[in-house]
Amino acid sequence: MLRTRITLVVVAATLLAILVSVVSSYRGVTGMVADQFDRALVDRADAVAAVLDAGRVPAERPDTAEQLLLPDGTVRPLSPGRAALPVPPGALAVARSGEGRLTAETTVGDRTFGVLVLGRGEGHGALVVSQDYADAERMDQEFLGRISWTTAGSAAACAALSWLLIGRILRPMRRLARAAERISSTQDLGTALPAAGRDEVGRLTLAFEVMLDALRRSREAQQRLVQNASHELRTPLTSVRGSAELLQRARGRLAPEDEEKILGTLVAESVALDDLVRELVELATDRQADEDQVPLDLAAAAEDCADRFRRRTGRVIDVGAAGAGPDRDGAVVVLARPRALHRCIDNLLANAVKFSPGDTPVTVLVESAPAGTGRGGTGDRGGTGGRTRPGVPYVRLVVRDLGPGIGPEERDAVFDRFYRGAGTQSTPGSGLGLAIVHDLVTADGGTVFAGTGPGGGAEVGFTLPRAVLPASRRG
Repeated sequence: MLRTRITLVVVAATLLAILVSVVSSYRGVTGMVADQFDRALVDRADAVAAVLDAGRVPAERPDTAEQLLLPDGTVRPLSPGRAALPVPPGALAVARSGEGRLTAETTVGDRTFGVLVLGRGEGHGALVVSQDYADAERMDQEFLGRISWTTAGSAAACAALSWLLIGRILRPMRRLARAAERISSTQDLGTALPAAGRDEVGRLTLAFEVMLDALRRSREAQQRLVQNASHELRTPLTSVRGSAELLQRARGRLAPEDEEKILGTLVAESVALDDLVRELVELATDRQADEDQVPLDLAAAAEDCADRFRRRTGRVIDVGAAGAGPDRDGAVVVLARPRALHRCIDNLLANAVKFSPGDTPVTVLVESAPAGTGRGGTGDRGGTGGRTRPGVPYVRLVVRDLGPGIGPEERDAVFDRFYRGAGTQSTPGSGLGLAIVHDLVTADGGTVFAGTGPGGGAEVGFTLPRAVLPASRRG
């Protein structure tokens, strides 16, 4: 449990800080107490020596014992009734010389004494003063006991306070976790998330909200795609089934021209089904997604696509540039994915060829465009790929034909999946061509647009950001 682990880490850190402080304090206090006891022992020895020099008997103290050590090794206590204490090694040498001093410790039973041996002059032996360390040991035990209880109390208080505060801090995360578990178990992407704050948990909640919103839009788009696909597939499948059943019932009794007509219908509907499935797969998977954006000559790409359509259809397709401003060697360079760009131009040309008379020309024009022109990627397909960048120059490609044109009310709708305008319901096609253009262009940071051209007919195209080339490559 995260709350428990964090609490344990906080308590461990607190205990470590207290332990370091206690060890430092204990060592300092112990040294101070030892120095104090040493000074008290010296002061007592000097006082007793002064009293003895004055020919008086020193007053007794319960924590000290005074005795004389004669040069012959005889020990004579100065307090009547007190037993003689053992003298430390080296004390007899001080007594015989009568000079110098010696500090040592001695143990009697379970009691420890600090001993100071002070020479009293030649022939007078030495003064031996012993001080009981019981008070020092008692102070030491009391200090350790109080520190232990204080440390235990501090640790308990720290643990309780940390548990409460961490629980309060993690409360939004628990709410977010419960919401995520609810979404995981119910698959309900509409589940409300807890309110987001301004801290890290709030940013995490906002990130979850953005992710859920993307998933909701993706699911909605998927459902619409399935619904529209099922609707579009129903018509050719019904036609194929009806034609097949008619051939099955006729069993050779149809006139050759009727049989040829039915077989032609089967072939045409099969081709339509193949095109529809292919474009559905293209739209759902975006096979160009694994491509990287590279600088491409837009005018050259338009000419390549137009040349293929000229050979395939025999139509007149003119390609030109108007005010695009060449980047180098007459090229107009944009930043896009190669296969995606060619697919977009192919779809626009196929659309123009399909909806315009066969004896009329199709015009492809490459020209400069202001940023933000056209429809971006914030519509029903979601995403932000179509949002133009301020200050970035854009170039647009326009395909114009002399067909029936596109009315103002259809300029956005033509990029919807499976959309068919008025009077085009019987025209072959899946209704996905311009939708694919929209998705591919917005993924590269561009926009799409549609309308009526200057001479009538449709005008459909897209904008892409101009590639910024190094000065050395511009010539």
